[in-house]
Amino acid sequence: MKRPATSLKPLEHTRLHALCLTLLVAVLAAGVVPPSASAQTFTSLLSFNGANGSIPLNAVLVQGLDGNLYGTTSAGGAHGQGTVFKINPSGTLTTLYNFCANSNCTDGSAPQGGLVLGTDGNLYGMTFSGGARGTGTVYKITPAGKLTTLYSFDFNDGYQPTGALVQGTDGNFYGTTSFGGAHLLGNVFKMTPQGAVTNLHSFDDSDGSVPESALIQGSDGNFYGTTYDGGSSGGYGTVFKITPSGVLTTLHVFNETDGAKITDGLVEASDGNFYGTASYSGSIGFGTAYEITPAGVLTVLNDFNGTTDGSTPNMLLLGTDGNFYSTTISAGANDSGTIFEMTPEGTLTVLHNFTRADGADPFAGPTQGTDGNFYGTTAFGGTDRDGTVFRLEMGLGPFVKTVPVAGKVGTSVKILGTNLTGATSVTFNGSAVAFTVVSATEITTTVPVSATSGSVDVTTPERKLTSNVAFQVTQ
Repeated sequence: MKRPATSLKPLEHTRLHALCLTLLVAVLAAGVVPPSASAQTFTSLLSFNGANGSIPLNAVLVQGLDGNLYGTTSAGGAHGQGTVFKINPSGTLTTLYNFCANSNCTDGSAPQGGLVLGTDGNLYGMTFSGGARGTGTVYKITPAGKLTTLYSFDFNDGYQPTGALVQGTDGNFYGTTSFGGAHLLGNVFKMTPQGAVTNLHSFDDSDGSVPESALIQGSDGNFYGTTYDGGSSGGYGTVFKITPSGVLTTLHVFNETDGAKITDGLVEASDGNFYGTASYSGSIGFGTAYEITPAGVLTVLNDFNGTTDGSTPNMLLLGTDGNFYSTTISAGANDSGTIFEMTPEGTLTVLHNFTRADGADPFAGPTQGTDGNFYGTTAFGGTDRDGTVFRLEMGLGPFVKTVPVAGKVGTSVKILGTNLTGATSVTFNGSAVAFTVVSATEITTTVPVSATSGSVDVTTPERKLTSNVAFQVTQ
């Protein structure tokens, strides 16, 4: 669980239950705020009030088939142990599920890491604690709020997961737990949609320890991730690659000068390289943003200064304009965190400084909705100091997303978008395919025989919409 960075050496990683989270916010000198980009509008959509949830921790929002955004809070709700919620782009929130619905919390408690949209249209996530053994769970929840506990961790196969799941091209889900496994230092696991779990790798400190972030499946079919601690240089964290069968390769060991204590995962750009953030250290001491090649060559793109551009950066999001977007937990003009934009070369612009009234201490980066806008959460601040949901408009146009983002010829594909009614064509890298418009926010189709890897395009009466990432046609 990340904490804001200070000018001292990185704090030792003390984990507390999400309900007992304590923030250490540095008192920093005021400075000149970098100029904001033009054509931007920030809106605070909702303040959590405890009853409808509290402390949305490490939880990136995800867009569902209905166009609504889905997320979790790690506390609050009817039983005080967290919630699953949906919120529409206008800010109307519906609580879908309250965790710890029974006296033993066998359904889980304190969900972290957010949700992933499965190819079946349901949402999948994990809880930090609770379950049959009190060590966390994996669950499925329908858009209507029916929750099924798929698996309860048991120490040997991990416990206390804090990242999100990712669904692989094979249909299975892959994830990490912060602790447990053969050496009690965390692991990587695979889970079938029915809930059968296989431990793929147990970290032993020499190859990293305490993986807190979600994995990403690269265009090469392998998974990539990070660890908070461990590695051969004295425990500053690692970047790793792991095959679907569990063969792990350490790509980079952080040495503090290039970053330390890695709590967030990676994003792959169109150049085939990966981009990420380190929560601490760097040349100034407040975290870094970096680029790393699939071969493990790492370049620091930005050193956060702990004042004007923020401190303790979260996971990067690749926007449809080719720039990266994210948040910092602390610092900024009001010492409450920031939203920033960064070019692939590392030029950073602060887009918003949180004021506490409109949110404070975002513990997750934003997501980009298919309307082109960015949506995110803060862990604290807002009217009741229980966290907020926000929207940032940057003037970017609408687009479409595919679920999944890769597949063989004949694979069923769901296309998410905005105002899809009346669509006249769907193409995979120029190859036309038959399709069905399910609703204004969903189209279903299959990968055509003639398809090659590239963008998926949908033509509507108003415009042509292009997918935010290239669809990979696999063998």
